[in-house]
Amino acid sequence: MTAAADTFAKRAFRFYRGLTAPRAPRGVIVMNPYTDSRVRGQVQRFLDKYFDDNRSRTLVLGINPGRFGAGVTGVTFTDPIALAERCGITNDLPRLPELSSVFVYQFIERFGGPRKFYRRFFLTAVCPLGFTRNGVNLNYYDDPALARRLTPFIVDSIQRQIALGARTDRAIVLGVGKNLSFLQELNVAHGFFRELVALEHPRWVMQYRRRQLDRYLAKYEEVFTPQATA
Repeated sequence: MTAAADTFAKRAFRFYRGLTAPRAPRGVIVMNPYTDSRVRGQVQRFLDKYFDDNRSRTLVLGINPGRFGAGVTGVTFTDPIALAERCGITNDLPRLPELSSVFVYQFIERFGGPRKFYRRFFLTAVCPLGFTRNGVNLNYYDDPALARRLTPFIVDSIQRQIALGARTDRAIVLGVGKNLSFLQELNVAHGFFRELVALEHPRWVMQYRRRQLDRYLAKYEEVFTPQATA
């Protein structure tokens, strides 16, 4: 494989295929959709469609995948509906909407559509694998024992994603509370990015500020637009 052929898409696909989380504490289930050949196929089609180049991109770091979004599609902040209808990647997954995905793709359409958005940004997460406990989503930081076990995995994952071709002048963090605090500490220790810019998490907006949706879409636009033109 030549350097020219080793695109962002191919590097990202290798990253996803290689994800293996540490053993989780008792009662915590790890979601790794990339062990499913069907999911790997649709992830590869998505990456080949939008990342078949060697452009540098800004990382957009959410928390971790949820069971109705990336936990089933393998594509961050993308539920089966958005994967098919917004991204053009057909799939036979259950058509269940996920709130974060609904918000993100409303913003992406406002921004100019997936083709324009993904030329500049790579949606990912501080922890690229998700978790459930008692059948519901679990954020990596909500269980201290889980967060401790995951820290080396998270550090390695961020370093490997930077190596895909990510910019290090700035990363955008989705989640202004514990997700930002956790990443800030790691960034001080490891120097991943020169600057972290945080926005309210899409799910929080959809659950608690839905009547102010236009305000938050505009706020996202204020943060993403300068980064896209820099």
